[in-house]
Amino acid sequence: MHFSIPETESRSGDSGGSAYVLRKEYGANVLPAFPPKKLFSLTPAEVEQRREQLEKYMQAVRQDPLLGSSETFNSFLRRAQQETQQVPTEEVSLEVLLSNGQKVLVNVLTSDQTEDVLEAVAAKLDLPDDLIGYFSLFLVREKEDGAFSFVRKLQEFELPYVSVTSLRSQEYKIVLRKSYWDSAYDDDVMENRVGLNLLYAQTVSDIERGWILVTKEQHRQLKSLQEKVSKKEFLRLAQTLRHYGYLRFDACVADFPEKDCPVVVSAGNSELSLQLRLPGQQLREGSFRVTRMRCWRVTSSVPLPSGGTSSPGPGRGRGEVRLELAFEYLMSKDRLQWVTITSPQAIMMSICLQSMVDELMVKKSGGSIRKMLRRRVAGTLRRSDSQQAVKSPPLLESPDASRESIVKLSSKLSAVSLRGIGSPSTDASASDVHGNFAFEGIGDEDL
Repeated sequence: MHFSIPETESRSGDSGGSAYVLRKEYGANVLPAFPPKKLFSLTPAEVEQRREQLEKYMQAVRQDPLLGSSETFNSFLRRAQQETQQVPTEEVSLEVLLSNGQKVLVNVLTSDQTEDVLEAVAAKLDLPDDLIGYFSLFLVREKEDGAFSFVRKLQEFELPYVSVTSLRSQEYKIVLRKSYWDSAYDDDVMENRVGLNLLYAQTVSDIERGWILVTKEQHRQLKSLQEKVSKKEFLRLAQTLRHYGYLRFDACVADFPEKDCPVVVSAGNSELSLQLRLPGQQLREGSFRVTRMRCWRVTSSVPLPSGGTSSPGPGRGRGEVRLELAFEYLMSKDRLQWVTITSPQAIMMSICLQSMVDELMVKKSGGSIRKMLRRRVAGTLRRSDSQQAVKSPPLLESPDASRESIVKLSSKLSAVSLRGIGSPSTDASASDVHGNFAFEGIGDEDL
């Protein structure tokens, strides 16, 4: 992607001034093209159009860690969000959901960024400061059946109140969920009563949704531990289950193991898992370890109808921009293949991959994800001292008899024939491809 900021944007308004500074700092070919402003008041339709443009802009920025860590850039985006939605800075109440559906109401400013809102939620729940970094806020869409479809993880430069209210739909919510992938970090969180309750509530919810794969016997054991209120023992058993701590995406399509194959993708435990059903076969699962992904990229395109009669498949809307996540995978020694997943959630999948790689690299260097969030001395809204307990979820319901057991595909995947998409296309710049630092340390013993 070759990006630039329009000259018209750099000569007017606060956001334009910041854009000019950013272009000088990072160069015109690094920054995404920012949606231009108009000198006159925007109509409701123009406001919505600019909101969509700003959303696409922020999606592009989320994939660049350099820009995402720039305070100048974050300040620029915060102002742009407020200007676009014409939201004045004022105190409001914001609803944040826990994984079990429990509502937490916090008082925030409309101009508060994600870390401010996260701190407010933590204070309301009495979660210690040194555990805040283990959790994140996610924007989700609540489906008719009550399940959550993850839209994105809210980034530090976002204004959560503006992000959720600008969508003008009650189906969009903000959810608190753990932000790490390695279950070894559960020990840090479980030392604290509130942290333990949050993990417990999330795990029970994931089991009920079918995100965590449970046999009837394991389900019986878990329910017995629930009845005894043995939360730590419950979590210890859950940690041994397939897809514990994974984040599941909506049904989509992939070219694995064949073109336009319907799949359900889950991310966790340093891998992408694809559940699929081939014609005449039972449900199967293939796992792609992030340590065997040499690189990946997200691309977008507008699908062309075939004779005007083609119907969109899962994750594809007619005439809509189609997002694809493609990664180059080490299928066997000296054999790399490209695998492509077509999904509206491709950008979030990419962000999940990057965060798993980051976590692996921190662990490899002997570091820790335990951190204190930055705290602003001045201008911080006084938070309410009233606290709210995390409610204990109800007992697990009987397992769904319709759920099938999943057969594991070959762990090496060497017998699977994949359709490669070749090397990165010529219209993709090097900035499109995310190199995987965790890949460089792979040896034969890892294969």
